Amino acid sequence: MSHIRLIASDIDGTLLLRGASHIENAVFDEIRRLRRKGILFCPASGRQYKSLRALFAPVAEDVSFLCENGALAFLDEKVLFKTVMERELCRRLTQDILAIDGCEVLISGENISYMMPKHSEVVDIIANFTGNNIRIVRSFDEIPEEIVKVSAFRHDDLSMVVSALHETWSRVFHDAVAGTQWYDFTLATKGTGLRNLCDVLGVPLEDVMAFGDNYNDVPMLDIVGHPFIMAGADEPLRNRYVNQTQTVLEVLRTL
Repeated sequence: MSHIRLIASDIDGTLLLRGASHIENAVFDEIRRLRRKGILFCPASGRQYKSLRALFAPVAEDVSFLCENGALAFLDEKVLFKTVMERELCRRLTQDILAIDGCEVLISGENISYMMPKHSEVVDIIANFTGNNIRIVRSFDEIPEEIVKVSAFRHDDLSMVVSALHETWSRVFHDAVAGTQWYDFTLATKGTGLRNLCDVLGVPLEDVMAFGDNYNDVPMLDIVGHPFIMAGADEPLRNRYVNQTQTVLEVLRTL
């Protein structure tokens, strides 16, 4: 295996398996060991920076963070780059999401997520699930910053939301189903985000290892020199990549 300088890993279904909510300490130990060898670890997720930083709190100073499906990257609490969506398009997408019965919208800025909740109780549900900084606004115009992601949330029957939005909005933004309740739209992907991160850090993509388990990880896995798919991924994904693993930890220990 050629020299590895950066390791990017998806979180849910990859580092966090079988519904786990906390990263095991052994992973943190490996991240520290690899950092001493000059290998930087990078969580790559649809999560907000606040949520990711809390998840990796014991090693937060030793990693970079690729957030919001590749739209934002942080290192040493500084923004390395940000991929911004066109505001008027976000306004129209927000309107279409809110027009769907039972559907809520989450609009992501740099480190705040904005909501215009139809029902107040959904605020706590979303805040507790995501761990995000949440701010309530009365209208889209109250959002004071650039937008990097717009997400639709529905408790059930997410397929109805995808059917209502995909044909129009997948032509404008990258869309991705995230779990059973979320449908995300960004201008970035994990692939464009990782490429931007490597450009900033001066790391060749052939010196990058990446782990993923789902279709929104494909743009990231396809551009790196050392892609790994999780053994529990869908069969088409397992057929796409030679390297498979049960856990990220078992591969980190070989480096």
